[in-house]
Amino acid sequence: MTETALNPSPFRQSLLTALLALTFGFLGAAIWSYAGLADNRTRAYLMDNPSVLQDVAEALAAEGARERLASVKEELYTPFPGAVMGNPQGSKVLVEFTDYNCPYCAGSFQDVMQLVSEDPELKVIMREWPIFEGSEVAARMALAAAKQDRYQAFHTALFERGDTSPAGVEAAAEAVGLDMERARTDAISEEVSVELVRNLTFAQSLGFSGTPAFVTGDTLLPGAVGADRLREAVTEAASGAASGASTAS
Repeated sequence: MTETALNPSPFRQSLLTALLALTFGFLGAAIWSYAGLADNRTRAYLMDNPSVLQDVAEALAAEGARERLASVKEELYTPFPGAVMGNPQGSKVLVEFTDYNCPYCAGSFQDVMQLVSEDPELKVIMREWPIFEGSEVAARMALAAAKQDRYQAFHTALFERGDTSPAGVEAAAEAVGLDMERARTDAISEEVSVELVRNLTFAQSLGFSGTPAFVTGDTLLPGAVGADRLREAVTEAASGAASGASTAS
């Protein structure tokens, strides 16, 4: 038996306690029979209050997500060289999984750029995750641009132009001044291929099913959640990190 099974986390233990309390008569809801079957009052209570089980399920899912994040966090927060938006040395960090052919990513691009313009301390680690057909060429060129410290310029140009065809990708790369011979070589390099596989693995490990998807601190944000929610999550993560550092000192 594993240590986790022998010593469940306080959070999981509290959820199990809550479920047992509910099962064995919390608020007088039910008394279990000797066979372990709930009586009709428990069934009625749960039917009348379905959000109880939904809340518990969501809490357990959130805990599982945090556990999965903990296993990859150090690597996740270490960017591919140059694949960063905003301040590379910023004290506030947001990770984004993106795809240039994802319409929701196009909307989130505007949200992220808004946050970058507002906060000089924001660092956005970009994870190229080409899941749409025809996106891999663009993702590879973006990482090639990163190797020339032109990631943000290329990322912006490609979303603003909206042409992700091979010709469109090359045009965007030329427009931001990439050394095209070097960029073409880097785009098909093993280093870039490994990065794309790593990003896919990160996304799968965190339970993301599509783009865009974000991570900040210990919070996972799948989908296009909007600038306000991103700002709020980044602020909460930064506050939590500052509080933890203060407690440690």
